[in-house]
Amino acid sequence: LKAGIIGYYFPNSVIKGMLAGIGIIIFIKQIPHAFGYDKDPEGDMAFIQPDGHTTLSEFYYMLDSITPAAVVVSVISMLILILWEQTFMKKHKIFQLIQGPLVVVVFGIIFSNLFGESEMLTLSGEHMVSLPTSDSISGFFTLFTTPDWSVMFESNVLTAAFTIGLVASLETLLCVEATDKLDPYKRITPTNRELIAQGAGNMVSGLIGGLPVTQVIVRSSANIQSGGKTKASAFFHGVLMLICVMFIPNVLNMIPYASLASILFVVGYKLAKPQTFKDIYNSGMSQFIPFIVTVVAIYFTDLLVGIGLGLGVAIVQILWNNYRIPFHFDPKEYQESGEPIRIKLAENVTFINKAGILHTFEVIPDNSKVIIDKSKSKHIHYDVKEIIDDFRKAAKYRNIQVEIIEPEAEGTKPNPVKELNKQVQKVKRDERTNEIRPA
Repeated sequence: LKAGIIGYYFPNSVIKGMLAGIGIIIFIKQIPHAFGYDKDPEGDMAFIQPDGHTTLSEFYYMLDSITPAAVVVSVISMLILILWEQTFMKKHKIFQLIQGPLVVVVFGIIFSNLFGESEMLTLSGEHMVSLPTSDSISGFFTLFTTPDWSVMFESNVLTAAFTIGLVASLETLLCVEATDKLDPYKRITPTNRELIAQGAGNMVSGLIGGLPVTQVIVRSSANIQSGGKTKASAFFHGVLMLICVMFIPNVLNMIPYASLASILFVVGYKLAKPQTFKDIYNSGMSQFIPFIVTVVAIYFTDLLVGIGLGLGVAIVQILWNNYRIPFHFDPKEYQESGEPIRIKLAENVTFINKAGILHTFEVIPDNSKVIIDKSKSKHIHYDVKEIIDDFRKAAKYRNIQVEIIEPEAEGTKPNPVKELNKQVQKVKRDERTNEIRPA
């Protein structure tokens, strides 16, 4: 449907708010995992969790279930990641090739195996990644399921499919624009092609019993932060995940959640740096208010609701600015100067401007002169024209002189391009005349 352009109608303040909101959620959600309290499923982003707890109430339950081994893994992992971010480390090619998160994961696996028998530093199964395993490659393919074609055209199935497709597409478009802002090369993703790829991927995923897929800012930001530069990085990300799940699921199940928590601490912090809040605050309230509303709403609700509320605030600001500008004025200023009141209409005057124009006409003092300048207007909404006509009729009862400057007729407007072409043609004719003129 070529609907990829929808994503560009969301203001930057809302997109940046989305990034910061997700960053805060990621960071706060990992704190219980870093202390060894792993009741909330890894990857859950909702404020109200499946077990009835909330993101904030988890801190209370966490205090009764602190696991020393998880704390040790988290602290050491954070030190490794901070060390890897230092400038002197990045100068060496070996540390550019081997990324800090990979070192953290390997350390977590070694730690869990090395201290598996220790009472104080042991990590039980609930603190480890848990993936389904199979004894062989053929057994791996038995994990896939095929569709039940008999319910394909049932209304509830079609409704669910349409809803998931719509929501996932919108989420992808928002994440695409956010990812483009994180891209150090500032490239623009072809959004229509992205939606086609997502649709094709979801068809394949559904046919083998997989979950719907969508663009995810967490993975994208982690990819960029790890040095990914082209779409090949995302492709090999998928290939490596498939290979690992097929051939070494037992190794993956040795990774402590505390190791992943440390990695996501860094990801979340980079998405919601304090400097980001400071920069947007300094850019003005028109940017900061939609930004902070989006951040708070995403944290306490979900991604789409937060984006919707942030967009709603941005739209209200636009309506308010249209109400005030360019029709509001101070009548005392005109009374003191003795000059006529000039109301210059914009190039495009819509019904949104009705309230501002009506207010302006109401506060115009009696016994004054008003000039309504429509010379630059290309489109004036019918409702606005009606308001102006009504004001002109009512003005005589208030002893107000009204002068209206109409826009110039299209045929009378000088066209710079046509004038230039005429001059060029004249010069060419003169040149040809000079060429055949007798000596």
